[in-house]
Amino acid sequence: MGEGAVHKAEAPEYIECLTTTWKQPYIMRLALSAGIGGLLFGYDTGVISGALLYIRDDFPSVDKKTFFQEVIVSMAVAGAIFGAGIGGWMNDRFGRKMSILGADILFFVGAIVMAFAPGPGVIIVGRIFVGLGVGMASMTAPLYISEASPARIRGALVSMNGLLITGGQFLSYLINLAFTRVDGTWRWMLGVAGLPALVQFVLMLSLPESPRWLYRQNKKEEAIDILRKLYPEDEVDNEVEALRASIENEIAQESSIGDGNLFSKIGRAWGNVVVRRGLIAGVGLQVAQQFVGINSVMYYSPTIVQLAGYASNKTALALSLITSGLNAVGTIISIFFVDRTGRRKLLLLSLFGIIFWLLVLFVVFNLAATHAPAVNKLDSTTKFGANSTCPNYLTASDASTWNCMTCLKGSIDCAFCASGGNHLQPGACLASNGGTKSSCKGKYGGEWFTRGCPSRFGFLALVGLGLYIICYAPGMGTLPWVVNSEIYPLRYRGFCGGIAAVANWVSNLIVSISFLSLTQALGSAYTFLLFCGFAFLGLVFVYFNVPETKGLQFEEVEKLLERGFKPWPFNKASDGERNSLEMKPVK
Repeated sequence: MGEGAVHKAEAPEYIECLTTTWKQPYIMRLALSAGIGGLLFGYDTGVISGALLYIRDDFPSVDKKTFFQEVIVSMAVAGAIFGAGIGGWMNDRFGRKMSILGADILFFVGAIVMAFAPGPGVIIVGRIFVGLGVGMASMTAPLYISEASPARIRGALVSMNGLLITGGQFLSYLINLAFTRVDGTWRWMLGVAGLPALVQFVLMLSLPESPRWLYRQNKKEEAIDILRKLYPEDEVDNEVEALRASIENEIAQESSIGDGNLFSKIGRAWGNVVVRRGLIAGVGLQVAQQFVGINSVMYYSPTIVQLAGYASNKTALALSLITSGLNAVGTIISIFFVDRTGRRKLLLLSLFGIIFWLLVLFVVFNLAATHAPAVNKLDSTTKFGANSTCPNYLTASDASTWNCMTCLKGSIDCAFCASGGNHLQPGACLASNGGTKSSCKGKYGGEWFTRGCPSRFGFLALVGLGLYIICYAPGMGTLPWVVNSEIYPLRYRGFCGGIAAVANWVSNLIVSISFLSLTQALGSAYTFLLFCGFAFLGLVFVYFNVPETKGLQFEEVEKLLERGFKPWPFNKASDGERNSLEMKPVK
């Protein structure tokens, strides 16, 4: 999961969470209702991977233009960048509940616009609406849950929102697969997201505003009434006092940053050595999370499966379920290891695994391209009738050396018809249009390839992709968000966390809008090698710039950043060393 914050929680906290919510189902109702936003977040970022296959089939202009496909995918990410900014303002101005209702409206409108889109331009408009909703939900849902949950189970409930994001991605792949046999396939895939948005809208109408926001708006009696529903009667007074003290401290910390525009605040933050080192670590981790290529896999997973040699849309969608499922499993694994292994060690282990499996993917895709089936000249020029041959093949001086990969790279207007009996046997290099596709699949019983080629290495590519995700999810998938929640001084935490989140979304946009163009320009193998290079740079960056924050109080993290840390041995301070630190705040 590359785009949602995952709040860390230890396993005992989940047991406490189950016990508490069983006794007080109102709390679970509140958390699940708000958590639908996380489900929608995951669904709308994952569903496009399968819908894109059928959008290409319906609109030749999309199929012929790689950049058009990238825009359809990435406009939701672009919308999310602005949605996060709008969501931050709405959260403060109108409250968490109104922000969630606003996100639901955007989700619903976007889903309806896409479902009835007459052309790809309107699909892009719908994706922007959905992206705005995703950006708002990514900020507001975990904030609402954390502020309206008992403190002792807060981490578990916010983590549940993170699990709902990955669960939403997995659900999108299941629904994609379910609609493959229905007319208007992609319209149903994209439009069905309107239903949970509508359900959440109705549920949220009956739920209260965040007590913390109400208290800050001087609606103290309303806030206290809500706290009475969340805590036993004998704990309410203590919670009210804790809320009052926390808000007063928050206001004081906000005022300590000072007034001025965004750039002056960034300048003051950068001038503080502790904040500067924290920003380098936090922002660098968020950028590295995206540039190791994870969202290219999540957004284009079925396309990558086709590049590995599985031409059928249905087969590609079915096999893509594996990648989404493994991402969810890896997120769960992180819950049990993040506080045992430590953030820094788990990040480094994750990056070592990512580098290794990206290298494997480079080798496998390179072998697949080298050993692609040859082009049969007779089949290509005579078997399918006049004007059915790929134009580039007819004019090529080295046509006798062509194979499937040469055919597909020759022009976006070319496709490969694999032999019906054995896909690895020589096939035909044909003009890519509806007539030759029908002839290939119907009259001659062949298989039509436009993205990748038949390959005996396809299974190895799927294994490498799955193990890459297993290495990514528990480390680079969740820990950048955890480290960002721990590494900044309290008075800068919200401000710096916002900068890091924007860096994550912008990096996400860069990767998602360039992936297909990279595979076209460099080939699949060298695109994975490029991501491998970025992962290696990420490994070096983490080793020299990201300290271990496991078990440290916030003041200890400040002191650690102030004095600097040695990359080796890992900077886990001993109890004696920690007790000797001066716990004065950093100026």
